[in-house]
Amino acid sequence: MSPPLPLLPLLPLLPLLVDRMPPLLRGHMTAAQQTAADELAAGPRKGVKGPFIPLLRSPELLARLQKVGEFLRFQSSLPTRISEFATLVVSRQWTQQFEWQVHVPLALQAGTSRSTIDSLAQGGRPQGMSDDEALVFDFVTELVTHRGVNDATYRSAVARFEEAGVLELVSLVGYFTLISMVLNVAHTPAETGSAEPSLTPLPR
Repeated sequence: MSPPLPLLPLLPLLPLLVDRMPPLLRGHMTAAQQTAADELAAGPRKGVKGPFIPLLRSPELLARLQKVGEFLRFQSSLPTRISEFATLVVSRQWTQQFEWQVHVPLALQAGTSRSTIDSLAQGGRPQGMSDDEALVFDFVTELVTHRGVNDATYRSAVARFEEAGVLELVSLVGYFTLISMVLNVAHTPAETGSAEPSLTPLPR
């Protein structure tokens, strides 16, 4: 039996890979899956899309996880500009096409500049970030790289977002990391019709 292929060579091919967990027809859903799908459709997401397509295989997990995501996206104390930018930073780290293409328009609408987003897409630390965006980029990058943040970064984040905001930022990073892993493992395709170019993998 041949060894599994490493992840990195597969990442450029993700848009071309076969969807491992495609949408389920309602007639093929269990009662629990139908309930979870209906709850999603009744909420702000308006349907079963993106990561919730594979997550529907575990409807109880989906039901609990989508509530966490709903809070972090729509009810958090963090400004929308901050939460959307943090989502892009995580999506870039995971080369997650679906989340990137969904959240770029939302980040632009919230006030992040096109040049900052284009620079982030290329990897490295974007030029021209606002002070808040720079703080979030450094916080998220430090957290992911070093599995924590130093005292100076922590104090800056608390001074700007307070303790609740820092906890919500950390949770946002964890949530979208999980979502990115689900999408990458399931080979869930990006939505068709997006004008955003596909991300290329970051060097390792």
